[in-house]
Amino acid sequence: MLPHKPGVYQYYDAEGNLLYVGKAKSLRNRVGSYFSKQKYESGKTLLLVRKIADIKTIVVETEMDALLLENSLIKKYKPRYNINLKDDKTYPSIVIKKEPFPRIFPTRQIIRDGSEYHGPYSSVKTMHAVLDLVKKLYPIRTCSLPLQPASIAAGKFKVCLEYHLGNCLGPCEGKQTKKAYDDHVDQIRRIIRGDYGDVLREFRSQLREAAEALRFEEAHMLKEKIENLEQFQARSTIVNPSIDRVDVFTIVSDSSSGFVNYLRIHNGTIVQGYTMELRKRMDESDQELLAFAVVELRGRFESDSTEVFVPFEPEITLPGVRFHVPQKGDKKKLLELSHRNAVQALLDAQKQAEFTDPERHTRRILETIQRDLHLLDLPAHMECFDNSNIQGTHPVSACVVFRNGKPSKADYRKFNIRGVEGPNDFDTMKEVITRRYTRMVEEGQTLPQLVIVDGGKGQLSAAVEALEGLGLRGKMAVIGIAKRLEEIYFPGDSLPLYLDKRSETLRIIQHMRDEAHRFGISHHRDRRSKDALRSELTDIPGVGMQTTQTLIRHFRTIGKVKEASLSELGEVIPKRLAAIVYRHFHGQDDPSPDVG
Repeated sequence: MLPHKPGVYQYYDAEGNLLYVGKAKSLRNRVGSYFSKQKYESGKTLLLVRKIADIKTIVVETEMDALLLENSLIKKYKPRYNINLKDDKTYPSIVIKKEPFPRIFPTRQIIRDGSEYHGPYSSVKTMHAVLDLVKKLYPIRTCSLPLQPASIAAGKFKVCLEYHLGNCLGPCEGKQTKKAYDDHVDQIRRIIRGDYGDVLREFRSQLREAAEALRFEEAHMLKEKIENLEQFQARSTIVNPSIDRVDVFTIVSDSSSGFVNYLRIHNGTIVQGYTMELRKRMDESDQELLAFAVVELRGRFESDSTEVFVPFEPEITLPGVRFHVPQKGDKKKLLELSHRNAVQALLDAQKQAEFTDPERHTRRILETIQRDLHLLDLPAHMECFDNSNIQGTHPVSACVVFRNGKPSKADYRKFNIRGVEGPNDFDTMKEVITRRYTRMVEEGQTLPQLVIVDGGKGQLSAAVEALEGLGLRGKMAVIGIAKRLEEIYFPGDSLPLYLDKRSETLRIIQHMRDEAHRFGISHHRDRRSKDALRSELTDIPGVGMQTTQTLIRHFRTIGKVKEASLSELGEVIPKRLAAIVYRHFHGQDDPSPDVG
């Protein structure tokens, strides 16, 4: 019997392979929930439960201990059904080597030798900007000599060119003491962490002392250092300096991945920015992904911030840490900035996937639509209908078809409405739905998984009535999209669904609606043009559609056809027909003698 205590549970299959690692406030309740009689929202969860052959648990003292242990086990064993950290890049860090006179340089390799690593930096440019600032402010050695105090005292080393250029103060010959060197390293450490305020105060204090002692050259150098540091800080400051030692986390996700952006703030300045991709394995919620990322990233960056800004309250508690959801002001702006970074990372990944793995990209989009619209089937085949008429004349309808999220223009269909008198959108929708799917059934075509009608509850009800009349109601999903607020209506539900304006699902539905409208308007325009031609020219006895089109192509308008002389008409169409057309409009033959 499992205890009602916090801990970590591990699921294994019959071969002893680790399938899943999870944390729990109460091991008994959490593990028991997997095996209770319930309908799983995710098919992946059901598949996992079917494979479980053995369960192991580790009891810990607190929920925090469980969270840290879960994180550690997932990174170590990478179970098949757990979140996958998508870190296929090695990001650079700044290292302060554990040496008597520490070197400071960029690296992509973490060696656990007691050295300090600051990072990782998602932007190499940002990292080098910090190193360039450090180089301007402090002359630190770049050589790899083993500078042990005994060796220096024995005079085993000589200064190099860097000393003569002023880039190093010569600790190798004892020209710079270890204490002075260590003071510089300590100040560099604070700058890398973003603690510019303390360093600036020290520089200003030293500047006053140098000025009072009339050490003008030293005072000038200190003034330049202050200006460099202030300029660097000004480029980074985005909010008021009162926001200090704060972590900011936001998350955006699609059906396959979550992207968590992390910003580290010191004195109103962003000193760290990083976006992590988490691959979903069990349809994890944003709450679960964010909780995992907060622990992972705070540990990775060794954050000691006591306040964390988040878009919603996470499902974790951390000792000594307060989670805060900003509502306005500079704190809210920070959260929005982090969110924009997460969104950009998501868009970049989607764009890359579209080129490198188009099948996965397509499936992700379809799964997103399926999830957002609560569909039973993946909507690989979708159709959208739109009606067009102007003042009740020439009613037409259009059907556009999308396959795998993209237009399939060869499958587009247009309809001339036959059985509806006057402007009646509901009866028009009913007629076109009936005609479309009657023919598809008769021809044995595969029916779509999703039907979209342009309109609100009235057009949707008409479409549903038509499908019920054909006995197809349960074989495909049908929704309506209203233009006013882009609300989505479902059959039998009076309350619409409002999708996020930036969601891919809404964007594709809008694309289909707009494409159906464009296709329908084009067909409507063609009908009106043909009817206009028919009423003016094809009513002339002996003049058919081909002759009419020939005249319009040449003269452009019917008005110019009426104004044309018999000879001008005879240059375009046979003289016999030219005489008929001229006589129709003028009531007599052309008196000019040049036509025989």
